Amino acid sequence: MDFATVIQILDSAVRLMTPLLLACLAGLYSERSGVFDIGLEGKMLMAAFTAASVAYVTGSAWLGLLAGIAGSMALSLIHGLASITFCGNQLISGVAINFLASGLTVLLGIKIFGLGGRTPALSGGGRFGEITLPFADALRDVPVLGPIYSELISGHSILVYVAFLAVPLTWWVLFRTRFGLRLRAVGENPASVDTAGVSVTRLRFAAIAIAGILCGLAGAYLATGLSAGFVKEMTAGRGFIALAALIFAKWRPWNALFATFLFGLLEAIANRYPNLDLGIVTVPSMFMNALPYILTVIILAGFVGRAIPPRAGGEPYVKER
Repeated sequence: MDFATVIQILDSAVRLMTPLLLACLAGLYSERSGVFDIGLEGKMLMAAFTAASVAYVTGSAWLGLLAGIAGSMALSLIHGLASITFCGNQLISGVAINFLASGLTVLLGIKIFGLGGRTPALSGGGRFGEITLPFADALRDVPVLGPIYSELISGHSILVYVAFLAVPLTWWVLFRTRFGLRLRAVGENPASVDTAGVSVTRLRFAAIAIAGILCGLAGAYLATGLSAGFVKEMTAGRGFIALAALIFAKWRPWNALFATFLFGLLEAIANRYPNLDLGIVTVPSMFMNALPYILTVIILAGFVGRAIPPRAGGEPYVKER
């Protein structure tokens, strides 16, 4: 494997990890506040559909992005009402959102476009284009550093850079602001936060609203950045992979960056080498395609017991009178 091939695989891994990273950070905000969010998959799917639909009709990827965020936020609001306001089971609410999004996107796609649940292909302004960073072309021929900068760092859509910038921003919000301190406290001991005169309900709704925005970015990227439109079930389990990455990362933003990169790298390798020849044996394409999901199962089996979630996670808070 030469250096150019390594750069291409890493470049593909960065593109593939972007929706996982955004969804993982979404789950981090939600679960740090004590609200488990199994519905990441459904919110991403709804965001992908609404983003692709609006981007096709208007010819604007930016309007599609806003529509994607709105679609995801609508499902976040449903999850918040069910699990926070009405103190329902958070896991059941999340599963219901996944089923709702899975059926509704196909139904609306058939009704609106008549293409079997998918949207027409996007082109031109309906997709986010690649951004060439300053001096990328001039440095292209520089050994080692040139290809890294011009091909690996440069040449991505704006949502890729937004996803990477969201990592230090999330770290700063959670660990360097009063809002972050209260958010983490709500996930650990909501009664103490309530005693201090801070609204637990308001903080948790703020957390799931941020999660809705991040899932909207992830879904919009899938439909208008990574792909050229919406297809049925295009999230392909990425929401659940993001949850596994969140457990692997132990609910920390920098760890989430490396965890999602690992998943993206495995998917990139599987796409690059559908039948991996190891000399002694050839790994079949079915196994290579299943690699990210196999890793998900391994992480869930090996890290669930050792990764300690927020203590109040999954428990609705009822204010004592």
